[in-house]
Amino acid sequence: MEPKYKRVLLKISGEALAGEKKFGLDEDTISTVARQIKEVHDLGVQIAIVVGGGNFWRGRTSKSMDRATADYMGMLATVINAMALQDACEAIDVPTRVQTAIEMREVAEPYIRRKAVHHLDKGKVVIFGAGTGNPFFSTDTTAALRAAEIDADVILLAKKIDAVYSDDPEVNPNAERYESLTHWDLLEKDLKVMDSTAASLCRDNKIDIQVFGIAEEGNVMKAVCGEKIGTIIK
Repeated sequence: MEPKYKRVLLKISGEALAGEKKFGLDEDTISTVARQIKEVHDLGVQIAIVVGGGNFWRGRTSKSMDRATADYMGMLATVINAMALQDACEAIDVPTRVQTAIEMREVAEPYIRRKAVHHLDKGKVVIFGAGTGNPFFSTDTTAALRAAEIDADVILLAKKIDAVYSDDPEVNPNAERYESLTHWDLLEKDLKVMDSTAASLCRDNKIDIQVFGIAEEGNVMKAVCGEKIGTIIK
């Protein structure tokens, strides 16, 4: 298979890493994700990854806690996921580096754009943890920001659902499934695939987004090779 892209930003939601357990980490799911990363890495594609933290904590979940404090806790949850994914990748001989927007030098490198690009050029997978390092910004916004900073060709948005729908398909079985959308569609239709800040950042920087389900093995490879899976947003 021939890759369509040279450098990709893979965004993996925390919920996807929880598998069927819906909370915490599912080792089988993480191993499946790591194998898919390896397949793409072996093609020579440069891979950067942003992980969410919703399998442990979401800032907006708290009703009484200070919002900034809750968001910082969510950032720490993403670091747990980043370290778990790094361990799974390196267990199958995929060289990785974790970089965090909040410094914690004992477990990861601090985020430095030029260093991240250097790692990618040397064939290492770079995993970004701790979001942007600022409260009030989601990991979707982190993915859009990092994709723009490292000049990624596309954002691969790996989720529990297999595409973008007009409504939650688990709640509304009549929800419309979209094969293609524009960045404006995300904003005008208020589709919940990513927040408006992230969608605007992708639109302004002309970054394509491919939304697909992570659970089915081989989907990352299909997305990288340009196959029609999930929803493409341009």
